[in-house]
Amino acid sequence: MDKAAIAGEIPHAGAMILLDSVIGGDRAWIACRAVNHRDPVNPLRRDGILPASAAAEYAAQAVALHAKLTGIEREPRRGFLAVINNLTWTRDRLDLVEGELEVRAEQLAATGAALQYAITVTGDGQVLVMGELMVALERA
Repeated sequence: MDKAAIAGEIPHAGAMILLDSVIGGDRAWIACRAVNHRDPVNPLRRDGILPASAAAEYAAQAVALHAKLTGIEREPRRGFLAVINNLTWTRDRLDLVEGELEVRAEQLAATGAALQYAITVTGDGQVLVMGELMVALERA
């Protein structure tokens, strides 16, 4: 799945579509590739820097895509990043990562009200960011 196909599945638009392709996955997890972390006009940059904490948005998009592709969310509902838990990183900046980013989200729980995922972002042969995300879903 390429960027154009991803754009048709998640509610983001334009430069806010951060994922470039899906590289693997199943009902329990998804792995995506991203290369725009080096782009000087990345919309998540502040003062020219893309902080490691921006990985949470990359992962949130992977979660949204996984939910849509696996049918967790048959009827589109708005989701809101409600909790970022235990987010840790090994580098302060993503814009200095030379290679592509791999964004992996593994489903921990899914209810009618929320989705919980463990996330890992890797690049340059190392884990860059790890943590958990909870997405609250709008009532149907």
